[in-house]
Amino acid sequence: MFPSDMNSAQDAGRVSTSGMVLFPVQFTWIHGGRSVFLSGSFNGWTELVRMSQVEGCPNVFQVVCAVRPGCHEYKFLVDGEWRHDERQLHKNGEYGVVNTFETLPIPAEVPQHRISAVTLNQAMPRISEEDVQASRHRISAFLAAHTAYELLPESGKVVALDVDLPVKQAFHILSEQGIPMAPLWDFSKGRFVGVISASDFILILRELGNHGSNLTEEELETHTISVWKEGKAYMTGQVDGHGRPIPRHLIYAAPSDSLKDVALKILRNGLAIVPVIHSSSEDGSYPQLLHLASLSGILKCICRYFKNCSPSLPILQLPIYAIPLGTWVPRIGESSSRPFAMLRPNASLTSALNMLVQAQVSSIPIVDDNDSLLDIYCRSDITALAKGRAYTHNLNEMTVYQALQLGQDSNTPYETRIQRCQMCLRTDTLHKVMEQLANPGVRRVVVVEAGSNRVEGIISLTDVFKFLLG
Repeated sequence: MFPSDMNSAQDAGRVSTSGMVLFPVQFTWIHGGRSVFLSGSFNGWTELVRMSQVEGCPNVFQVVCAVRPGCHEYKFLVDGEWRHDERQLHKNGEYGVVNTFETLPIPAEVPQHRISAVTLNQAMPRISEEDVQASRHRISAFLAAHTAYELLPESGKVVALDVDLPVKQAFHILSEQGIPMAPLWDFSKGRFVGVISASDFILILRELGNHGSNLTEEELETHTISVWKEGKAYMTGQVDGHGRPIPRHLIYAAPSDSLKDVALKILRNGLAIVPVIHSSSEDGSYPQLLHLASLSGILKCICRYFKNCSPSLPILQLPIYAIPLGTWVPRIGESSSRPFAMLRPNASLTSALNMLVQAQVSSIPIVDDNDSLLDIYCRSDITALAKGRAYTHNLNEMTVYQALQLGQDSNTPYETRIQRCQMCLRTDTLHKVMEQLANPGVRRVVVVEAGSNRVEGIISLTDVFKFLLG
């Protein structure tokens, strides 16, 4: 079963733009045994992966493995005997009857779709639809009764940038201030007109890497934000019938807007923040930027208010695996139109940027050779490339590890960056996960397997609010 001439699929010594894209898959054995291992073509049949017994289900064993795109075969080693699962696809192969499955690469366009939460063959906690709706109603009523004014801190600062600022300088400021985005002020119009974010920088870097691009490094250092925004409109096809950029109005909130209205503005427009702007005049002149409202701040208000009465909200006591919440690793035989992909630390930065754009995700788990979580690469990490003009380097030759190092202190060991990743277990309650997400700067929690830290899913702020607000 383990021929020496077969190469391991987990070759961590190479850097490539496509070969290092990995898709986690959950393998399950439900037929019992004392010890169960997994092996397959995805690891060259050269490794036995120990499977963990599911708590409360003595006959069920599971493990999550990261595999490359393609057709794969696998078998289970149960108490020293090689077996296959009759319930799953199987065929006659080189090693007798083997189970089979296929993973597909990320498509150029991915539908907006979430994989349903996995049930894990555990005893599913029961909750009535009436209790779910009652809990949602109480949370919705709280959000409707409180305003954005309550999000304002007692002291703090809000960074805004002028649209006439050079793009390069703007991203240096984002990097130095440790912020992923900033509102834009147009002096000639006397109002805020938009935001510039890490997503803009990602598009710029991809444009720089495009040989047919008209954007040059010199233009990046001299072009203003307003010029880039106009060019972005042409690049993304946001023009009218006369070929002119379609004006986009800034989405903002007033201090008197309810927290529910603010949350819905963020969700419906796919935003990370909404500026809270106050103007004492009816025409909106002389606006004052008070705060940048986020789902994290709103969730903090929810957690604070319901801290001592969470038992009266049944949905908050449910384990997250029992809720249709987040994006989970698909099980064998489970179809998914939204691939769940991961990367090794030595994957190229270009592959990470392409995945962020093509798969329409905000972060990518970074895993080691055992598929255990090491770090996470987020859209906001891209601003670190402003340091030392690292964006001028060939991004095909820069690894994700090197890119993450730019945003860390040079004396910080790579292993300690796991602290950047908020993790939870699939058995954790929704209330516990909400408290983690309510911490400043946290936008998602990675669900990992107990002990091994293998990635099982991701739950974001957006996922939680879509569930809570129905």
